[in-house]
Amino acid sequence: MEICKKKCTFVPEMSKNLCIFGFLGVFLVLLFGLDVCSGTIWLWPFGDLNPMEQQIVHAIRFPKALTAILAGAALSVSGLMMQTLFRNPLAGPYTLGISSGASLGVALLTMIGGVLSTFNFQLSTIGLPLAAVIGATLVLLLVLAVSKRVTSNVSLLIVGLMFGSIAGALVSLLQNFANPDALKLFIVWTLGSLSSVGWSDMQMLVPVLVVGTLFTLLALKPLNGLLLGEDYARGLGIHVERTRLYIVLATGLLAGGVTAFCGPIAFIGVAVPHIARGIFGTSNHRITLPASALIGACLLLVCDLLCSLFIYPLPVSTVSALFGAPVIIWIILKNR
Repeated sequence: MEICKKKCTFVPEMSKNLCIFGFLGVFLVLLFGLDVCSGTIWLWPFGDLNPMEQQIVHAIRFPKALTAILAGAALSVSGLMMQTLFRNPLAGPYTLGISSGASLGVALLTMIGGVLSTFNFQLSTIGLPLAAVIGATLVLLLVLAVSKRVTSNVSLLIVGLMFGSIAGALVSLLQNFANPDALKLFIVWTLGSLSSVGWSDMQMLVPVLVVGTLFTLLALKPLNGLLLGEDYARGLGIHVERTRLYIVLATGLLAGGVTAFCGPIAFIGVAVPHIARGIFGTSNHRITLPASALIGACLLLVCDLLCSLFIYPLPVSTVSALFGAPVIIWIILKNR
C-alpha cells in the first residue's frame, strides 16, 4: 500500500513539473519573438522588410535575443552550483572573483592600450572579450591552484573574495591614471550589454558555454549530496574534491564566458535559483538546474525587452538589478 501511495503522489508531482516546464518553454519562445520584433522601431521578421530592416533583424536583434537566452541560462546555472557548493543562499556566479578578473583584463586593455596609441588596434571588437577571457582565466587558474591545497569550501570562498578584492584594487589604481576616453570605454563595458555580441562572437561564446555545460553535467549527480554537507556526501561515496573541481571549472567557463562578451550582469545568477526552488518546491538539482536555466533565460529576455523600450537603451545590468535586488532582500528577511 505504501508503494502505491508513493507512486500516486509521484505521478501528479511529475505531471505538475512537466506542465511548468512546458509553460516556461512556450513563454521563452514568445519572449524570444517579442525581443526580436521590439526596438526603436517594431519589425516583424517574417514580413516584407527592406534590406536595411533585414540587416537589423538578422545581424543585431537575432544574435542579441539568442545571447540573452545563453547568458541568462549560464549565469543562473552557475549561481545554483555556487549556492550548493558553499551552502550559502547569497553566493553567485561571480563569487570566486571571476568578474573581477575579467574587469581587470578589460581595464588593462582599455586604459594602458588607450594611453599607448601604437596599440589602438587592441581596442577592436575582439579585443575586449579576449582581454576579459584572459583576466577571468588567470583568476580561475589561481582559484583552482588554491583549491588543491584548501579542503574547506569556506576557505575557498574567502580566497575567491580576496582575489576579487585584489583585482578590484588594481582596477581602481588604473582608473586614477587613465585618460577620459579610455575610462569611458571601460565604464560602458562594466554596465553590461547584449547587443555587442554578433554572429562572429557567437562562434567563440557558444563553444565555451558548451564545455562549461559538460562540466555541469559531470557535477549534476553529486550536487544533491552536497546539499547536506561534505561529510554526508563522502558517506554516500561522492568524490567531493573532484566534484568541487568540476563546479569551479563549469562556473569559470559559464560565468567567465558571459562576462567576457556581455560584461558583468548583476543579480541574475543569485536570484534565479531561489525563484526556481520556489516555483517547483524542491531542491533536487535534476529539476532546479534545467528550471534555473529556463527561468534565467526568460528573465534576461524580459530585461532586454524593457531596455529596448527606451529611445536610448538602458544597460541590461541596471534592469536586471531591479529584478534581482528585491529577491535578495526577501531572502535576507525570510532567513532573518
